[in-house]
Amino acid sequence: MSSYMTDELKSWIGREVSYTAPEELGAASIRYFALAIGDENPLFHDGAYARTTSHGATIAPPTLVCETNQFFRNPPDENGYIGHHWPLPLPSSRFIRGGNEYEFHQPVRADDRITMTWRLADIYERQTSSAGTMIFVVSEARYTNQRGELLAVNRETNIHKP
Repeated sequence: MSSYMTDELKSWIGREVSYTAPEELGAASIRYFALAIGDENPLFHDGAYARTTSHGATIAPPTLVCETNQFFRNPPDENGYIGHHWPLPLPSSRFIRGGNEYEFHQPVRADDRITMTWRLADIYERQTSSAGTMIFVVSEARYTNQRGELLAVNRETNIHKP
């Protein structure tokens, strides 16, 4: 049984890219995201209320920073996707998201201009009796604001089936 874990594929481990948003996140983006996920917390949509809290301003739902592409400036790919993807040397494959592990360090604010640094943390192969070969791609995205403060970390695993 041959392996897909070539030296070329292994050479991708540790690679890193960074993107910085072209503008501040904005209260409207926060409000729309909160509405889209059904979260009616006034911290996310009522600036007058938010100013009376310890936050002093509108903040974002925690996952907004990890689940949107506001910092990308890529043109849409053939499927309309504008986010980052690693152009890994894999045979044509299907993939599914295998899971995410989040760390939230501090609230994201409307005036934050976000930088995301995405690192390819690991790639490994597993053989299963039912599905055959599966390739696991683990990446880590770190989100910081314009002051260099760490906002969140998202560790994501995607499972590729060649």
